[in-house]
Amino acid sequence: MGKEVKIKDLKPGMDNITVKVRVLEASKPKVIQTRKGSRVISEALVGDETGRTRMTLWGRKAGSIKAGEVIRLKKAFVTAFRGVAQLNIGKQGEIVRLDDSEVVASNKIPENSPKAETSRRPYKRMPFKKFGGKGGRRE
Repeated sequence: MGKEVKIKDLKPGMDNITVKVRVLEASKPKVIQTRKGSRVISEALVGDETGRTRMTLWGRKAGSIKAGEVIRLKKAFVTAFRGVAQLNIGKQGEIVRLDDSEVVASNKIPENSPKAETSRRPYKRMPFKKFGGKGGRRE
């Protein structure tokens, strides 16, 4: 089992992690087109006492959770989507239902979401340089 991580500590690129969350919202499964062809997914909003984030459930896991449930995700991974770290659970992952008391109530979950910090430096524009020596006609 991967190490247990809190929502606020999620970073894109994390893999094989365990997260204990409350499901705040859950969508029905839908089919999307990816580079690998058609895939079935569903999305959910999940949270713990440190924050909330979106989660994507892939394949057979799509549609397997309901709003209000408390679950432990095993072998989850984290991606970045629109500047926010997002949980994902695929065919290798596991969803275990837990007792309601394991995670704080929905109204006690803060609104903040983990940011996806990029490792790239911001683009810096180079100053305009003149090329050549005398800048005019050559004779």
